[in-house]
Amino acid sequence: MKAKNMLRSFLVLILMVSLSAGVALAGDYPEKPITLIIPLGAGGSHDLNARIFTSVIPTYLNQAIIIKLMPGAGGQTGTAAAVRAKPDGYTLLFTHNFIDQMQPLVEKLPYDTTKELVTVWRLNYGTNIVMTRSDKPWKTLDELLDYGRKNPGKLTFASSGKWGAGFVPAAVLLSQAGVQANFIPYKGGGPSLQACLAGDVDFTNGFPAQSLPHYTAGKLRFLAVASDKRLKECPEVPTFGEMGYPTESLFMSRIIMAPRETPPERINLLREAFRNLYKDKTFQRLMAKLGENMEYMDGPDYEKVRATQKKEYQELYKKITGQ
Repeated sequence: MKAKNMLRSFLVLILMVSLSAGVALAGDYPEKPITLIIPLGAGGSHDLNARIFTSVIPTYLNQAIIIKLMPGAGGQTGTAAAVRAKPDGYTLLFTHNFIDQMQPLVEKLPYDTTKELVTVWRLNYGTNIVMTRSDKPWKTLDELLDYGRKNPGKLTFASSGKWGAGFVPAAVLLSQAGVQANFIPYKGGGPSLQACLAGDVDFTNGFPAQSLPHYTAGKLRFLAVASDKRLKECPEVPTFGEMGYPTESLFMSRIIMAPRETPPERINLLREAFRNLYKDKTFQRLMAKLGENMEYMDGPDYEKVRATQKKEYQELYKKITGQ
């Protein structure tokens, strides 16, 4: 009898220690740096945005966020790595809506982002810009498209990969304009912009964060912005709408995501850190220099938007393919 009582007491003690250890583990998070996977290359708008917010958010997390660039397969390499990561809050994915929601509609993927990833935070959104090197002969979007119509297949454009944030707006524009162009993929917005600056392609689509400095320096010419209003940084550049082309669903949401099985208390702690980040004056000042739209969205709110996006991207796919 005594042996049974001792065994029972011993098991209860083990259970109590295990539970208290679990509580301590949850309460101590994060106790080491967090890895942020970016499924795109260096020098793109995601890279630049990430380097700003990861420099300030440790104030509110008490830990660093380490950027890990994992470009490849139009964002699929990094996304797959994030999906496979241990759901403990120490691996996050900094991606965008086209990789998250458009690619699964048009390609067979080894993962399901809707089921396997959850939104921590939408950082902001980017306005897509059609741009060309300043010494190219096209002064306007109409001149670029006219050249493409008269020379089918000769016009070249670079983007961060098929069905990505640069590819989709360009493909919609070319389809609506009746232009056949030669698509050249690169491992991110940074490499595709460098190809444009080097004169290796005729034009590219990009975002203010990485392109405004080159525009201001006179190295790039902006032809149109995929927005319902002109950008304040370049008010002389017309919108897609003004040129007679659609703008809906063409902006890029930059989103921080985590494996869906990550403990909710850790997700909530991360969200609280981002709420505090957006009140930070240093963060606001640094982000303002990028020229990006700063309309953030809390994780649960973006999840609601995310749940309604499938139909929008199906329509975009139809516009591009004519199906």
